[in-house]
Amino acid sequence: MRIIAGIYKGRRLKVPKNLPVRPTTDRSKEALFNILQHQIEFSKTRVLDLFSGTGSISFEFASRGVSQLTAVDKNRYCVKFIKTTAASLLIDIRIIQKDCISYLEKDKGEYDLIFADPPYDLSLNTYSNIIKLTINRLAVDGQLIVEHFNKIDLSGFEGFNNSRSYGSITFSFFTIKKKAGR
Repeated sequence: MRIIAGIYKGRRLKVPKNLPVRPTTDRSKEALFNILQHQIEFSKTRVLDLFSGTGSISFEFASRGVSQLTAVDKNRYCVKFIKTTAASLLIDIRIIQKDCISYLEKDKGEYDLIFADPPYDLSLNTYSNIIKLTINRLAVDGQLIVEHFNKIDLSGFEGFNNSRSYGSITFSFFTIKKKAGR
């Protein structure tokens, strides 16, 4: 795993082989961040990384200077790896070991961008639940990005904007236009 751009560009991170993860490929991650660099101002963006696994996406956001970063994963070994790596790079990340659905149900934070990379074997109902819960955590004009297997179609869900596929994975983009008081 490597960091594509930013202050840690080119840094390789050695991920333990025993982590139960499916890291986003460097090619897909690079494509995603090429899209984002034209959409958001990283230094003013509060990011929530759900199902963070190795922290690959979190570290990419941190390298690009996001203003606030929270990573959530329920696996203690993943959380330990993210904490150790963040400490070695002197990256300030709020790292939480908790089931992502439970976290979303209780969290009161507001985020400009939420990235969710749940296990690919989830039902559409679970994807629906994740999308509904994240909508409530997004700031005005916030964006949700869900990484999923390309055979899953999330285009029918509220706020769906577009999707981009890279090999067997797809990033679905959701933008929620909130009304005042919501």
